[in-house]
Amino acid sequence: MELDFSKGLIPAIIQHYLSSQVLMLGYMNEESLQKTKREGKVTFFSRSKNRLWTKGETSGNFLIVKEIIPDCDNDTLLIKVEPTGPVCHLGTPACFDEKSSKGFVYKLEKVINDRKANPKENSYTTKMFSEGINKIAQKVGEEAVELVIEAKDNDKERFLNEAADLMYHFIVLLAAKGYSMEQVEEILAGRVK
Repeated sequence: MELDFSKGLIPAIIQHYLSSQVLMLGYMNEESLQKTKREGKVTFFSRSKNRLWTKGETSGNFLIVKEIIPDCDNDTLLIKVEPTGPVCHLGTPACFDEKSSKGFVYKLEKVINDRKANPKENSYTTKMFSEGINKIAQKVGEEAVELVIEAKDNDKERFLNEAADLMYHFIVLLAAKGYSMEQVEEILAGRVK
């Protein structure tokens, strides 16, 4: 499958590989695409600078390529990335002011893993890790029972709060075991027939 650069530059939609949030839009020519593939960092053709421009070359906030997908006409790209910092020059995670909590679970997972690697005083998450796997697993069990109890009633707020508590502790347990939400997601996706 060959990309169609006959009209010049092609749009490249940049999307977070885990949350699917659209982060930004840039343009590529053949040379910038080849450099992106070779180096694993998104490189655009900057229309304003009239040259190749690797996102993050001055800020250090690179876009690490996870997957490149051409559209059905081979004249637009979807590039799934892992950003190493804010994507927008305004210091925000994306160039679009999208107000959504979708994908937050992955941000939470990142914070939890950071607390595991870099313990912080007075952090509940740090305390959970210091108590060990048995305590973490026990807490997941307790939260699951509390969710089941709330499911029998009709109090939406209490039910959703218990669901959030269970999800949080489940992510802590995954991190303690060295696993990720992405791995769980892959298994769930594989079960869909």
